[in-house]
Amino acid sequence: MATKQCKGSWQLCNCYHLLPLTRTPMITHVGFSRKIEAFTRRLPCLETTIIKRKPSVFDSYLRKRINVATQNTPVTTTLGLLDAFEDEYDGAIINPECLPDTSYEFAAMLHYSLSYWRLKGKKGIWLKILEDQADLVPIALKAGFSYHHAEPGYVMLTYWIANEPCMLPSTATHQVGVGGFVINENREVLVVKEKCPLRCSCIWKLPTGLLDKSEDIFCGAIREVKEETGIDTCFLEVVAFRHAHQVIFEKSDLLFICMLKPLSFDISIDALEIQAATWMPLDEFLDQPFHREDRMSKNILDICIARHENLYRGFTANRMMSKLDERLSYLYCGDI
Repeated sequence: MATKQCKGSWQLCNCYHLLPLTRTPMITHVGFSRKIEAFTRRLPCLETTIIKRKPSVFDSYLRKRINVATQNTPVTTTLGLLDAFEDEYDGAIINPECLPDTSYEFAAMLHYSLSYWRLKGKKGIWLKILEDQADLVPIALKAGFSYHHAEPGYVMLTYWIANEPCMLPSTATHQVGVGGFVINENREVLVVKEKCPLRCSCIWKLPTGLLDKSEDIFCGAIREVKEETGIDTCFLEVVAFRHAHQVIFEKSDLLFICMLKPLSFDISIDALEIQAATWMPLDEFLDQPFHREDRMSKNILDICIARHENLYRGFTANRMMSKLDERLSYLYCGDI
């Protein structure tokens, strides 16, 4: 019986906080080399440069394959262990592209691998099962694995071997939203009426929305304003953020309010999401009963107005590299 061939290169999901957010290196099996691509991101209102990727924390995260067959490896050992990589936390990450095709073979190899890793002193085991092998999930659960998270195309499960409290990070705890305060030279604020939410269907409000995966805060604010109103903007500052809990599916919510400068003025709404959009005089906008009576909304708008009148300063986005991961990221801070 021949060993199962891997289906192709695989990408590790974001299991730990220090994993790359923009692009994951491709790990090849031939010589276990890593091919890192240079990348460029165009960010509105900020200069962009080509950043050549240097070795990072991620490069040591997968230190070596722990179940590698060589010419001297007994055939029984090759057949018995699942293909996996070490992580730098004394754990193992099973290669999802090399899982056995049959349930029987998977169950046998999983049992043998867990016994082997226990003897080797491994702690946390990560098992990513792709959608086309979903029939393997019940087998893993029966073996003691637990659900960690799921996304379109896969489910992630974990198993804690060590006889000590589990130290594996939990799944995502927050969703992140952005809102854009856009005011023109006539002291008119760009506001929208949303179609769907019943609670605010008749309320003129700031354009808001959720960040996309791997999207910067200021990029998300610019995108949401553009999608909802057709207005091009430039990021100035993050002026405030709100933190709430139990918002959706028992998850917490962060909402970052960004000060944006308008670069265009002709409105074109997203008819699927937005009922109406307009440039509204500031006083008229503030005079809405909802904004006068809701303490959170009133405070947010007061901060935005204070920033517009140069009575308050928020956080600017400062692009820099960190020696921790040698990766481009943004530090949001005030002037020193």
